[in-house]
Amino acid sequence: MIEEAAPDKPQGDCVLPPDHPLPADQLGRYSPERDYYAEKDIADYVESQARDEAVQNVERVKTEYVVGQPYEIWDVATNKDRWWVITNPTNLYSQRHFPSLDYTLSFHVGLMMRVASHAERAGEPEPTPFDEVFRRQNQAMDLLERAVEAVDLQAVGMQLRECLISLVAAIRRRVDVPVDGERPKDADVVAWNRLLTGHLCPGERNDELRNYLRATTDKTWPLVNWLTHHRNASKTAALIAVDAVDAIVKHYVRLLSRERTDRVEQCPRCKSRNVRTFFDIEIQPDGAYFEACRECGWDSHPGYQDEGEQSLDGTTETK
Repeated sequence: MIEEAAPDKPQGDCVLPPDHPLPADQLGRYSPERDYYAEKDIADYVESQARDEAVQNVERVKTEYVVGQPYEIWDVATNKDRWWVITNPTNLYSQRHFPSLDYTLSFHVGLMMRVASHAERAGEPEPTPFDEVFRRQNQAMDLLERAVEAVDLQAVGMQLRECLISLVAAIRRRVDVPVDGERPKDADVVAWNRLLTGHLCPGERNDELRNYLRATTDKTWPLVNWLTHHRNASKTAALIAVDAVDAIVKHYVRLLSRERTDRVEQCPRCKSRNVRTFFDIEIQPDGAYFEACRECGWDSHPGYQDEGEQSLDGTTETK
């Protein structure tokens, strides 16, 4: 019987990697770039959805932008399965059923667009100051979808007219607008719009913004009134009126939330604006939000009462 010759051992300093995969719970030790709080958020999310699984490794694969929206893609290994986790909003997909990352991202974007569209039509889950405005917008869209006769399109115009009146009333309830002279009638949308934009966009630096907001309403208000009374109204005209009113509603919603939107967070260490907000339930006494810089690693986490917090790869991070 001829014995087979043993394979030649590699010569020199070259060492081949092992032919067995590295255990998932050890992968994090060899990653040069870690984002502790982001990884912890993703791990907590996966364990909240797959309750009988324990996360062993979390790795950000990439961030892809679709129509200007960022989607972070994570590869998560647990003791039982492997998942894709995609953000904005966050959802997870088993890699057994979704082996292709590109397909999974396309599926996620399409699914979230449908969910968002359904949520917009169904209304906000929590009450807002604009509930009546949104309700009238939805009613106008429903009427437009079923419209056949000119009178149906006139009904769309009536709903849009009432929508603008409700919008002005909602803004007045939230903003204390000084009125010099005679107070405009509640249904005088153009006059109230001039007062509101003057109050919300004061000063010379806001001239262009204020003029744009005024011009938009100055043109839209007669358009919806014309649609309400026009016997030969067309569906195209109604669609344009719906879009015009929707733009005005969005403008005012943004004006009221601009303090939060325009707020610029800068890292105190490196001055980067790539600062994100996290929530940690472990912060005493009832959990709290904190900021972390993705560029230099700075964070405002106050730390824990214990000596340290165990990270995903088993090491201890002291805060």
